[in-house]
Amino acid sequence: MTIKWIGAILIVTGCGGFGFLMASAYRAEEKTLEALCRALEYMSCELSYRMTPLPQLCRSTAQLVTGKIRTIFLLLAQELEQQVAPDAVSCMRAVQASVNLPNSIQDILTQLGNSLGCFDLSGQLRGIESCLKNAQSNLRYLSDHRQNRLRSYQTLGLCAGAALAILFL
Repeated sequence: MTIKWIGAILIVTGCGGFGFLMASAYRAEEKTLEALCRALEYMSCELSYRMTPLPQLCRSTAQLVTGKIRTIFLLLAQELEQQVAPDAVSCMRAVQASVNLPNSIQDILTQLGNSLGCFDLSGQLRGIESCLKNAQSNLRYLSDHRQNRLRSYQTLGLCAGAALAILFL
């Protein structure tokens, strides 16, 4: 009898832990989008006033932010300096393949790769501005729905665990 109860507790704990894991992934996506917004604002200002070369711009942007966005820009700077691929689009694709990011952030970075180095200064600035607006709208959506989503993930994990435990008992 006690083995059944121990199993039930482990099931509830495991499912509840999965719900909390989903909630932490949601928070991590929000923090990554915040870092991306900071990076895009910095890139826009840096290009507008100093016209910094692209590899140096990516390296200085990486020094400004943390987390996965820092890794993305450091790898992009290395790819651009080594000139492994002929353009920023190919370099961005190679970098994205090595870092695990949510689809919404990957789409924004792909859009950024398509505009960097392909156009003149005003075109690049418009591309960065478009990426920034996209990132800000995604961030706004995530922050508006944060409480409901986090509570839902946590509750669903615990309830699923309780349901499984009841079924197995």
